[in-house]
Amino acid sequence: MTTVFLITFGIMLFVITIMAVGYIFQRKTITGSCGGMSTLGIKKVCDCDEPCEKRKEKMRKEASKNQLEIDIKQN
Repeated sequence: MTTVFLITFGIMLFVITIMAVGYIFQRKTITGSCGGMSTLGIKKVCDCDEPCEKRKEKMRKEASKNQLEIDIKQN
């Protein structure tokens, strides 16, 4: 009985390790079976008074993209 438990535990540990290594190398975000909350348009809530540089850059890119879309629609 103990050997079955140890073999099962070892196999599960091996599978979890392989999954972790795969996640680390792919660097993809973890999503649910339907794509996660990002597909619903729900973004992470930022409670900071002053956004970090990474967030500011993302906001600049979104504003630039939106402005480009407005310019294209007006032409």
